[in-house]
Amino acid sequence: MKCRVCGGALSRRVTDLPFKIGDSSIVIVKALPVLRRLQCGDTELEHATMLRVDQLLGRVDRSTELEVSLASGGAGLNSL
Repeated sequence: MKCRVCGGALSRRVTDLPFKIGDSSIVIVKALPVLRRLQCGDTELEHATMLRVDQLLGRVDRSTELEVSLASGGAGLNSL
């Protein structure tokens, strides 16, 4: 697989990513499957993964400054 932007190879990884959802709220999604660009180091999410992240972020209490969500529930993102 190649990156559409830099042309570098993509590698499937599982990592933790922060998402800012308000002026003072951050959600860290743990165990998130991503595609990491080997050339530039950036990460991207596949469409199905981003849809799931949107669902998780929609359930967040926005009055909380920091929330940590487990993407996989221990068995992969698609199991949620």
